[in-house]
Amino acid sequence: MEVEKSMQMMMLKNRLGEENYRKLNRIENPILHQFITEYITLCNPERIFVRTDSPEDIEFIRREAIRKGEEIKLSREGHTAHFDGYEDQARDKEHTKFLVGKNSGLGPLINSINRDEGLKEVKDFLKDSMEGHTMYILFFSVGPLNSEFSIPAVQITDSSYVAHSEDLLYRPGYEEFRRLGDSDRFFRFVHSVAQLDYSRRRIYIDTEHAISYSINTEYGGNTIGPKKPAFRQAIALASKEGWLAEHMFVMGVHGPGGRVSYFTGAYPSACGKTSTSMVGGETIIGDDIAYLRRKENGVRAVNVERGIFGIIAGINSMDEPAIYQTLHSPGEIIFSNVLVTEEGEVYWTGKDTEIPERGFNHSGEWIKGGRDKDGNDIPASHGNARFTFKMNLLKNLDRNSENPEGVPISGIIYGGRDSDTSVPVQESFNWTHGIVTMGASLESETTAATLGRSGVRKFNPMSNLDFVSIPLGRYIENNLLFVRGVKNPPLVFSVNYFLRDKDGNFLNTKGDKKIWLKWMELRAHREVEAIETPTGLIPEYDDLKMLFAKVLSKEYAEEDYREQFTLRVPENLAKIERIMKVYQEKVNEVPDVLFSTLEEQRRRLEEARDKAGDYIAPHEF
Repeated sequence: MEVEKSMQMMMLKNRLGEENYRKLNRIENPILHQFITEYITLCNPERIFVRTDSPEDIEFIRREAIRKGEEIKLSREGHTAHFDGYEDQARDKEHTKFLVGKNSGLGPLINSINRDEGLKEVKDFLKDSMEGHTMYILFFSVGPLNSEFSIPAVQITDSSYVAHSEDLLYRPGYEEFRRLGDSDRFFRFVHSVAQLDYSRRRIYIDTEHAISYSINTEYGGNTIGPKKPAFRQAIALASKEGWLAEHMFVMGVHGPGGRVSYFTGAYPSACGKTSTSMVGGETIIGDDIAYLRRKENGVRAVNVERGIFGIIAGINSMDEPAIYQTLHSPGEIIFSNVLVTEEGEVYWTGKDTEIPERGFNHSGEWIKGGRDKDGNDIPASHGNARFTFKMNLLKNLDRNSENPEGVPISGIIYGGRDSDTSVPVQESFNWTHGIVTMGASLESETTAATLGRSGVRKFNPMSNLDFVSIPLGRYIENNLLFVRGVKNPPLVFSVNYFLRDKDGNFLNTKGDKKIWLKWMELRAHREVEAIETPTGLIPEYDDLKMLFAKVLSKEYAEEDYREQFTLRVPENLAKIERIMKVYQEKVNEVPDVLFSTLEEQRRRLEEARDKAGDYIAPHEF
């Protein structure tokens, strides 16, 4: 064994060179050394750079991204732009798979492949994939430093853009690895741009060995290891260890007397998740992924990231003033797949300026009105264009953003795009009712802008279907059991910003979400009453009228309240049928309480319909 280890270290010294070998050897972890040795041998890079937490090493990565042309400098200080390939603009769901054994129990809703088959394929693709490239070896803390919430991670990549993005998004972890010694509890990521052969693009996740692979892609959602690949790993690890990894923002809602109450929220794409976490007057801790643990008779949460990799389309000075201001101020920001003008300025769809006549984007040289090879218009900025920056650039960053103990959670919010069923805001009767009817039953309607057909409801429990790495029924059960023995569990809420009237008009404005947040904050402290309906607890009119006047300086008509909070019985019953069918036909290991809770809701709805009809106004309860 000692001879084998000695030979391994000699090989590393030969490949790394004196300085990089010294950096790696300061981490006394044979498991880490073995992992790195394996992928140096397999990927066969021309050069290797080991990045520590030093400012000099981090600056080297920034310079490399510019030198190699993976980013270009823009006119504003610290701003750069990156372009992914024309066909590499989003997460590749088809080729993102879990590596599993014969009896994984994941079921048909979760994409998987036999472990031996998948490993052979991806390792064949990785062989010699870094010839002529530089391999970067980077260390991160997924979560705040010196925190029991956090998990160390090592990234191997040959993209300086990916490495730079990760430096902005995650806390440095080299010293964390040194402190932990020979622990095997860390995430491992292997990424290679290779030849960007999209027919061989693969994102494979092996939760048994905590290794994630991505190749022939550079788009951040496929390649930034500590983000979605780590999230999938964390769900499996959390299931073993008794905590939760969730697709949630963490934010502070400011209540009376300077009080701050913390909420997490899970919303599918295009349902208002980021805009909620960044809403004016409140403070943000994180916009995407949270780890939750039982602590001190309650639940506490951390943001696993320190930056934002956010969709930029639609950001304007009216709706997202904090982000808009940051994007126009000096600071280290990467813009990806936007339009860059000759003057080094950037334009994105929905920006508060006129569309430029020409520039450079993900398609190459761009002229207004230009078309692709199939005759389709090429937009100035891709619909999934992004920005990446550290959250310390934001003026509304919460003071507890780096708290290693996390923040106490007062409420959990589930939101979807729903035109005809759910009221704008409601509270569950209890934890089980909330997890089942609001979280596990979450649906969202598609939009014509993304899929060409609107109104199709997509089942997306906890907004997490793309990332769940264990049998879905077990994941639901983990959520149900999470607060067992907790004296003060968070309240559970649902929100719906997209309810429409019979003519198809939205019943609320974008700014109304501020009111729902303020109401939830008051409910968390039991400072306002609520009306009990068959599906949950809804606000009283007088409380909302007061909040609209105080927060938005708006009048709130009782007629609007009645229309927004009318219980739509047929639509709610139809939803229960859809959800029951999915769990009965496509999900393994479903806990019995899910079905019984949905049946109880069905019974309440039917009894209400028998007494008051299909559509029941709030004053009738």
